[in-house]
Formats: sequence, structure tokens, C-alpha cells
Amino acid sequence: MTEPRSRGRLQRTWRRLRLRWIKLTQPVLGPFRARWRRSLMLRTMTITGLVTGAMIAIAGVFLLTSVSNDLYQSRLEQSLQDSARATVQAQRMIDSFDPADRGGLQSLQTSVLRTVQDTSSSQMIYIRRQENQAPFPELSPVASTPSALGQAVSEELANAVLVAEEPQYWQAVTFRDGEAKDAPGIVVGSSLKFPAGAGVFDLFIGYELSATAETLSFVQRTLLFTAVGLMLFIGLLVWVISRIVFRPIRVAADTSRRLAAGEPDARMPLQHDEHFDVLSEGFNDMADTLQARIQELDDLSEMQQRFVSDVSHELRTPLTTIRLASEVLSGQQDTLAPGQQRAVEVLSTQVGRFESLLTDLLEISRYDAGRVTLETEPTNLVHLVDEVVTILRPLSSSLIEVRPLGGYTPVDVDARRIRRIVSNLVGNAIEHGEDRPIVVTVDSNAHAIAVAVRDWGVGMSADDVDHVFDRFWRADPSRKRTLGGTGLGLAIAREDAAVHGGFLEVWSARGVGTNFRLTLPRGDEVTDFVSPIPLIPEDVADGADVRETTGGWLKRPFRRSIKTPKEGRS
Repeated sequence: MTEPRSRGRLQRTWRRLRLRWIKLTQPVLGPFRARWRRSLMLRTMTITGLVTGAMIAIAGVFLLTSVSNDLYQSRLEQSLQDSARATVQAQRMIDSFDPADRGGLQSLQTSVLRTVQDTSSSQMIYIRRQENQAPFPELSPVASTPSALGQAVSEELANAVLVAEEPQYWQAVTFRDGEAKDAPGIVVGSSLKFPAGAGVFDLFIGYELSATAETLSFVQRTLLFTAVGLMLFIGLLVWVISRIVFRPIRVAADTSRRLAAGEPDARMPLQHDEHFDVLSEGFNDMADTLQARIQELDDLSEMQQRFVSDVSHELRTPLTTIRLASEVLSGQQDTLAPGQQRAVEVLSTQVGRFESLLTDLLEISRYDAGRVTLETEPTNLVHLVDEVVTILRPLSSSLIEVRPLGGYTPVDVDARRIRRIVSNLVGNAIEHGEDRPIVVTVDSNAHAIAVAVRDWGVGMSADDVDHVFDRFWRADPSRKRTLGGTGLGLAIAREDAAVHGGFLEVWSARGVGTNFRLTLPRGDEVTDFVSPIPLIPEDVADGADVRETTGGWLKRPFRRSIKTPKEGRS
């Protein structure tokens, strides 16, 4: 049990440390990560810089190591040769001394010290009599120049000289002086054999490497400055090359952006490269084809709009005549037979439905052509909803309740179009509500205002919800229409909501009912907003089969291009 618990604690500790690290580095590394994911040029420059920096670092370390080893080895060989020469010269002087003159041994020791000092390039000399020898009072046991050499001689070096398997030994040391700065150096040890039983003396000569260290420091600084300059130069070179290489891509992106923004004459210039020129020619051919196709669609749309206008104009004259005739016949219904009266009623109803269908067709054609005009004015949606419900309430046997939870502050909307949306939603609730209560809710928050129409009628399946805003679509074609309708009401309502920058959404379930929700932003400057009314009603059971078209935070949809002579909006 101990091991799983320890592993769990380690995992929790690691998770806390990781979250803390992310929290600390997010302000600094967050923008860089976002820029890294978006910019191919940044990734290319960074990877090239890292690889180049690694190569320069490896080359610099190799050169510095080679130069350092060469300088050190050269200085070591010079020191060994210098020490050997001084040792040979001192031993010759000792060998030429008369052993019978025991009183001159002290002078001989001084002369040897001076000879070594004159022969060697170093002034750090230390001579001492080897241990484990019989006392010899005629000679001083130690003779040296004023230096810190005696403290630098280690026991290891002294033992090596005592064994004397080689002519001389050396060791890297650091010379320490109480007043001066510590200096690196080399101590070379050898032995001198004095005559007349004086014994063997160790000779240590110290060589400072301060000059060599300064030379190495100079080389290091030179290599560092060279590496920094080379990195800057390579970085500039990579930046220039990247700008040159990615320029055609930026031109293509800018050209495509201009085309998407509605500039039909935007074209990609030639880049004087066989591959990019092929791309430019293909892109320009595509743009030409697209422009020609758009022009054809514009001409077709204009022809369609003109056709619809002409047809509507031509149909209105006979339709007016038929409507007048129907009114005349309706005024004489008392003199007609029962069958004829029923025919007059059907004629009057269908004439009215035909007029509504013609009006809706004209409206939907304006949306298709992008020629919609908004006439906005400050509107209180609570009052607007109450007016619509007051008009429709006598046409239904259902109880229609208005719940104004908010939304009293006026908003700039096209009141005619919003009234049409609410009328359509309430009319649909009456049609499919099965004479059950209908609740119309109005609420708002700081960024949006919403109207929801809830009924407890037959409801719709998930497949029906996907098609509820399609033109001329009916969930149940066999059902009788109570308020008439043309099949275009919800399609036009969704367009009316979108042209205001809002949403028209629906939730529905079989046997549970339907809830339509209209959400409008409070002004053009609002782009992200959440609806103040939930799309799924609170009274829905957990086990109900529901379908939600959208939810959570809403983003304003792309508005169609519309004409707004009063407000100047698009």
C-alpha cells in the first residue's frame, strides 16, 4: 500500500509544480507560443538560429580547447627545458667543487642558487635538503629566493623527486600570495647531489603562467565576440533570406485576402521564379475565373430580382381584380346557395394566402439578392411583444402569457422585422401548441436581449429540428393550418435575425414541446454575447430526448451586405 500512495503523492506534486510553472511562464511564453504556432517564418528563423548557434558553440569550444592545450603544452615544454638546463648547470658547478674544502660548502650553496637563478628564466627557486638524511651543519637545509614557491610544493611532488625514477618531475599549482592575486603556474622538481657527504638537495623551480592565462583570456574574448558577431550576421542573413523566400507567400496571402474582402481586380504579380511564377499564373487564372463566375452570378441575381419584380408587378393587377371580385361575391353571400357560399369563402381565403405568399417571395428574393434595407429606431421589445400577443390572442383558444423579466431599455432595431419574427413564432406556437398554454419570455443582460416562445405542443424530432428553417418545409404536412401561412415564415425570420447580427434558435422534443429563442446584441460594437434566456427550458425532464442547436457563448454571425440609407450600417 505504501508504493501506490507514494506514487500518487508524487503525481499530485508533479501536477502542482507543472501548473505553477505554466502559470508563471504563461505571461512571458504565452505570446511567443501563439506567435510560434502562427508564423512559419519565426519557426524557420528560430530553428536555423538554434542549429547555427549550436554549431558555432561546438566549433568555439573545439578551437578554445585546442588553443588552450597547445599554449599549455608549449609553455610546459619550455619550462621543462629551462629547468633541465638550470639543473645541469648547477650540477656541473657542484661537481667542480673540491670536496676537501668543507668550509666552502655554504658559499657553494649560495653560488648554486645564484647560478640557477641566472640560468633559468624564472626567479622562483627553492632548494632544500632531502629528509631522512644525517644532519650536516656546514650547509643550510633550505635556500630559496623570496617567493611563495615553498608553500606550493606538494608532498606528492616531493615524494616523486625523492624516489628519483626520472630526471625531473612537474606539477600544476596555484601560487598564492597574501597581497598579490593568485596565479596559475608549474613547479618543476629535480635533485642536486652535493660533495663531501653533504647529501642530496631537491631543486624546485616555479614558472608562473599568468601571461599564458592572459593570452588564453584574450583568445576567449576574441572567440566570444566573433561568435556573437557571427550569430548576429547569420541572424540578419537568415532574416533577409526568409523575407525574400516568404515574400511570394505573403503576396499570395495578401492577394487572397483582398479577393476575399471584395476586390475583384486583385492579382498576384510575377515573382521572377519558375515555380512561384507558375503559382502566380495559376492563382491569377483562378481569380479571373472566379471573377467571371461572380459576375455571372451577379447578373443572374439581378435578372432573378428583376424577374421576381416584374412577375409580382404583373401578378398584382389580376390579383387585385380577383380580390375585388371576391369581395363583391362575399357581399352577396346571402343570395347564394350554400355550396356557392363555401366556394366564395375558399376563394377569399386563397386570395389572401396568395397575396401573403407573393409578399414573402419578394422579401426572400431581396435577402437572396442582398438588397435589404434596415430602418432602425429605438424600440422597447417588451411593448412590441405585448402588442403582437394582444393581436394574436383572439385567434387562439390557448392561454398566451407574456413574462417580461427584462428588456425594457430600448434597442436600435427594425421594429417591423422584429414584429414579424415574434408574430411568426407565436403563430407557430398557436398552430402546434395543441391548445395548451404558451409562454413568451423577454429578458436581457448587459450585452444582449432575447425573446423566447415556449409551447407544450406536439414538438419535433431531432431530424425535424435540422430542417425547421428550410423554405416551404413542414414538420407534418397533413396538419391543418389555423392561421394560414406560406412556408417561408421561419426562413424569413432567421434572415431578419441574422441581418440584425442576432440568432434565431430552436429546441424541441416529441411530446414535450418547442422553444424558439431570438437573441439580439445590444449594438454593433457587441461581437461576443450570451443569451439571457436558456435554450433548453428549465421544466424539461432529465430523461427527455432533446436537441439543442447552439449553446453557450454566441458570436455575431456574418451579416449579409444590406442597404441602410437611414443608419449607414452594413
